[in-house]
Amino acid sequence: MNSQPLVEVLMSHSSIFHNVVPFDPLKDKVALFDFSKNNKEIFEDIFSNTQKFTNYINQKLQSAQAKFGIGGYNEYREVYRRSRVFDSNADDEPRRLHIGIDIWGKPYTPVMSPLDGIIHSFAFNNNFGDYGATIILSHNLDRNSFHTLYGHLSLNSIKNLREGANVRKGDVIGEFGIPMENGQWPPHLHFQVIKDMGEGKGDYPGVCKLSEREKYLENCPDPDLILGMMGYATRI
Repeated sequence: MNSQPLVEVLMSHSSIFHNVVPFDPLKDKVALFDFSKNNKEIFEDIFSNTQKFTNYINQKLQSAQAKFGIGGYNEYREVYRRSRVFDSNADDEPRRLHIGIDIWGKPYTPVMSPLDGIIHSFAFNNNFGDYGATIILSHNLDRNSFHTLYGHLSLNSIKNLREGANVRKGDVIGEFGIPMENGQWPPHLHFQVIKDMGEGKGDYPGVCKLSEREKYLENCPDPDLILGMMGYATRI
């Protein structure tokens, strides 16, 4: 195992990663979405209703003439009040801190592997507000092992998969799911980098407690180190 930190490894290989979604910075616009308390437009009656939430996303993309919306890493979000999946016991704090990046777009948008890997695991996490169809890949880069997680996919994305199967850089591994397949969210991809999966299979927290921020951000570095999209995003 290479002792070089994963963040440094990913930064040093920033030019080699394949696009995770079909984004061309020369012709496609990407809008920066904010789901923190700073966004005064997103009220509970919107985010608690999947159709209203979807309409909101689509309207923002259309008005910005953007192919994708993006954002959310290390963002504290009240939108997770929409689901009990993110609640803890009554005397405990809920999970609200997002530790991946969301890419909002059209249903069935293809999702590609940024580099060679194998299928670590997959699952249909079918609770309201959960990941829905989920794929996790394992990678090795300069003797650093790590994982990438793809949440809110279509059910077709996990059909006929096999753990341990090889995935090549640029392979289409899935597609954005519709709400009935993706945990009842507007169509998007939750993309996350994970150093240590622990015993997890087909699932790993994409949202953590604020008190656990340091631990989770250390294990889940900024996904834009692979995506390379945030620098093109325009705040809306």
